[in-house]
Amino acid sequence: MNAAPADQHRLLDLQALDSRLDRLAHRRRTLPEHEEIDRLGGRLNTLRDLVVAAQTEDSDAAREQTKAEQDVDQVRTRAARDQQRLDSGQVNSPKELENLQREITSLAKRQGDLEEVVLEVMERREEIQGRLAGLVEERDAAEAERNAAAERRDAAITEIDAESAGDTKQRDVVAAAVPGDLLALYEKIRGQQHGVGAAALYQRRCEGCRLELGITDLNAIRAAAPDAIVRCDNCRRILVRTAESGL
Repeated sequence: MNAAPADQHRLLDLQALDSRLDRLAHRRRTLPEHEEIDRLGGRLNTLRDLVVAAQTEDSDAAREQTKAEQDVDQVRTRAARDQQRLDSGQVNSPKELENLQREITSLAKRQGDLEEVVLEVMERREEIQGRLAGLVEERDAAEAERNAAAERRDAAITEIDAESAGDTKQRDVVAAAVPGDLLALYEKIRGQQHGVGAAALYQRRCEGCRLELGITDLNAIRAAAPDAIVRCDNCRRILVRTAESGL
């Protein structure tokens, strides 16, 4: 394949733009905010689960407290009714009177026991609600931190995409000036050689693989016509001859 030296030189301009676009794409993929958002997202999910578990625990304790308070009210109501019967003088039988007094005593003990249960549940709920408040605070802080990281990521991506868009337009102009067969060869090699399809021959060294060419290869390049497409024997990239090639 042959191509005018000017077209070969355009490959270096095209390669510079492609390398810049590749760097921008890599920078976009590897923004530190990506990892930070993933880390904070994992922590946020854990905290959300802990908040739900604490809310469920508090809800269960609230039902337990309500049930215990209802039991106290029932015992208190029954004890008050028995006391009213006792105070009214309506009970005349000594045995019935003894049974009523015994029941009042038993109800008083039962009420005391139930009130202890209510107190224990209330104390447990206070501990749960304190823990829940702390978890909610941690969750909200983690969410705010993650949102801030997402804003930084989005701002960085917007900046990178703007740079990429400008470079892509410039690349399209340069690529349109390169002959189709030469451009196809460049693209093929670029796909095989980690994004680098053409490199300058600088001071007898291939700028693609950074290896200095041997005397035999240099003599062959010296003998090649100016419009001949020469390739590096080591990396097989297109070698573009310049005034600084050292030939």
